[in-house]
Amino acid sequence: MARFLLLLLAISLIAMGHGSSAQVPAPSNNASQEYLDAHNQARSEVGVPPLKWSEALAKSASLMARYQRDRQNCTFANLTTSKYGGNQLWAGGLATTPRMAVGTWVAEKKFYDHANNTCAADHRCGVYTQVVWKNSLELGCAQAQCVKQQSSLTICFYNPPGNVVGERPY
Repeated sequence: MARFLLLLLAISLIAMGHGSSAQVPAPSNNASQEYLDAHNQARSEVGVPPLKWSEALAKSASLMARYQRDRQNCTFANLTTSKYGGNQLWAGGLATTPRMAVGTWVAEKKFYDHANNTCAADHRCGVYTQVVWKNSLELGCAQAQCVKQQSSLTICFYNPPGNVVGERPY
């Protein structure tokens, strides 16, 4: 089932095309640029300024992802104690590209009601609203591969953090 969902997600992301963020300084590698482009595409769709890549946030995300892989057997991280906003995706089966990870978070958009600043019953919207949080300025992401489980853990950090109770993301 998970493989089918990831395949379906990959197909829908390909159909959506690729975003552009020419005004944003280029990150140091292709994966970083892909994370940044996917985030900034979602942000531009709701009129929010683009994020800038932060090597410091990427390093923190990398440390957390590797810790979860090496010490916690590739389980979800507890991001609630971080000074940054955070999103994470644990995916089994297929390789997960940066665009696929961000696309999974952005897929929650269909459950978010901006007029009422609410999420549909039995759904969560927090990872989507963090992606498009207007006050977040910087982004850093990393991924750890979990060979034994044939899975990966993707973590992105945002500074300043979003999802402030009672505030709208945009």
